[in-house]
Amino acid sequence: MKTSKPLHIFLAHARDDEKRVLRLYHRLTRDGMDAWLDRERLQPGQDWDHEIRTAIHCSDLVIVCLSNRYIHKRGYCQNELRMVLEEANLLPPYATFIIPARLDACEMPEPLRRWQRVDLFREGGYQRLMGVLREQVESK
Repeated sequence: MKTSKPLHIFLAHARDDEKRVLRLYHRLTRDGMDAWLDRERLQPGQDWDHEIRTAIHCSDLVIVCLSNRYIHKRGYCQNELRMVLEEANLLPPYATFIIPARLDACEMPEPLRRWQRVDLFREGGYQRLMGVLREQVESK
């Protein structure tokens, strides 16, 4: 799907899941979405923390890529999740901003349980995600 106004999507993830998230990034961009993934968007010499904060703030929505690795990981991915949650708290309660996307059959972290998840590891999971993204493009 190609759109004249692409949806700006930030992909939050744990470094350990980079290969799976990179595949998701490529699928989304092939389907006309403007996905932001640090590995693909950050340039040498940029202040990566500033760029990530800016990308989250400027995104139409955030896909939080969850896995067993993610939920047990300490470090920047947890800080990134806090930034995403802070941004979501600035929006009206009915706005779709966070989409939890499970990469495997992991537990949902407590702060994300209020949002309906999509299971990308299940058949039809990516199609369900794209259905929501298409709705968001149409309502833009």
